[in-house]
Amino acid sequence: MGNQKLYKGSLQTIILKLLEENDKMYGYEITQKVKALTQGELKITEGALYPALHKLEADGLLDVEIAKVGNRMRKYYKLTEQGTKETVHRLAEMQEFLKTMQHLVNPKLSLE
Repeated sequence: MGNQKLYKGSLQTIILKLLEENDKMYGYEITQKVKALTQGELKITEGALYPALHKLEADGLLDVEIAKVGNRMRKYYKLTEQGTKETVHRLAEMQEFLKTMQHLVNPKLSLE
């Protein structure tokens, strides 16, 4: 994906969706999962990821669980009950947005 700016507005929704599917994940794991799912097209940088995770946590949508892995402490993020509800809401919004964009970008396909 040439323009990484396109996904920035969707980053929180991407994170919420991944956590909904995977129960709990740590930051690097999230970046690698996105990279794998998009076949390398979408690369989330730490500079974008961690502020988004911290914002979601501050908004009460994520809980943090710290676990010792080897010699390191690792922060795992997981959805709160409120986060699960918000994920459903944001995914519905995303579907509507994508449908609207499809109408704009390729109206012929929208008519089928």
